[in-house]
Amino acid sequence: MTIIRETNKEFEVSVQVLIIGAGACGCTAALAAHEAGAEVMILERDDSPRGNTSLSGGQIPAAGTKLQIAAGIDDPPEILFEDLINKAKGQNDAELARHIAEQSARTIDWLMDSHDMPLSLVDDFLYPGHQRHHMHGSPSRFGAELLTVFVDAVQKSGIDIALRAPVQDLYANEDGRVIGVRIARSDGTFEDVGCDTLILACNGYGGSPEMMKKYIPEMVDAHYHGHAGNKGDAALWGAELGAELMDMESFQGHGAVTEPHKIHLGWPSISEGGFQVNSEGARFSNENHGYSEQALNVIRQPGHVAWTIFDDRCHDIAMQFHSHQECQKEGAIKVAKNAAEIAAIVGCDEAAIAATLRETEEIVGGKEDPFGRDFKGNAVLAAPYRVAKVTGALFHTQGGVAVDKSGRVLRADGSSLPNLFAGGGAARGLSGPSDWGYLSGSGLLMATNLGRLAGEAAAAQVLAG
Repeated sequence: MTIIRETNKEFEVSVQVLIIGAGACGCTAALAAHEAGAEVMILERDDSPRGNTSLSGGQIPAAGTKLQIAAGIDDPPEILFEDLINKAKGQNDAELARHIAEQSARTIDWLMDSHDMPLSLVDDFLYPGHQRHHMHGSPSRFGAELLTVFVDAVQKSGIDIALRAPVQDLYANEDGRVIGVRIARSDGTFEDVGCDTLILACNGYGGSPEMMKKYIPEMVDAHYHGHAGNKGDAALWGAELGAELMDMESFQGHGAVTEPHKIHLGWPSISEGGFQVNSEGARFSNENHGYSEQALNVIRQPGHVAWTIFDDRCHDIAMQFHSHQECQKEGAIKVAKNAAEIAAIVGCDEAAIAATLRETEEIVGGKEDPFGRDFKGNAVLAAPYRVAKVTGALFHTQGGVAVDKSGRVLRADGSSLPNLFAGGGAARGLSGPSDWGYLSGSGLLMATNLGRLAGEAAAAQVLAG
């Protein structure tokens, strides 16, 4: 992945707004740029779009949407902004976080009103760090379902999507202005496409062992739940063009991916009162501090595994999520009548599980949790119990090129590159420098909002001449 320095390169095919990646970010950017009157093309590496969006839970946080208003939920953007800042301990871009929070309702309402996005409000439980019911999800809470609608909307708008078109190199002038891209075809040939503006919507670097070793070595051997093709192209191109890379150590993990099935449990299995034990039958963390940071908590246990213990009440709420349904279908969730049966599943002493169940009941009843978890609003787990063996996994990296409120890629001195934009996993997220700063849904929050903003800004730039 390199930058080819050209000044007088001529292209047989050229478009005003070129987008790399047909996930939620790329599709949203394309729709916005097209509606603004620009000529748009998306380049997609696969034979059909199926990047990290398709692997996600299909939920987008927003504040002040029509759905929330109709449900009587008071959720001003300031609350979502506070949640983003608090989760990242104030170590993210506050100006960008505020802008994204303020834009979020417009994005959701636009996607629903203009592009028939089938979203509904997730209002029966709260994710860690959410003060309000921010989440707007697809019918089965499944990213692949959401991506299908995005792609359909793009195609209905008459926007070209070139499939099996992995971009290998960018053409750029000495001042950093991108003038086109080089596509590597499967037969060994190359194809060049020119552009007036370029939007990087090609996600992060979770599929690059080299970059993982450099930036997130503690997760190198963890299961990667994202798209294997995420090799850090945007970061590599951006750095060579002079962009600033920020929060490259940041990532979103997940602490409840079933073993050996590699499917993640619906988080209500934890948030509604479930907990996790290690191979000795003991709790080891505040499980509900966040599913991202829980990944490393689980990985650090013997055998890099844990067991999630919950009950039918938690299970019933979690069953609204496609991934949890798949866990059930694949037999990843076992049923136990009592402590002895839980112990048999875990492979530990019955006395250890019995003690953990008893202590957790006391904590739910008001006893202080040694790990600092607040079980307020949760009921004591009731038999029959549900038990699933899990590991920690990497879902996607959160570092990337620095961007402004319009998705323009920035240099270290704060100046913007002439015509380069980025969003989604290609851009620096709002999670701060580590795993603990990820607010649930932030991936699609940034993908859809920065996608729309970058698409609008790129179109405005080319149409202004």
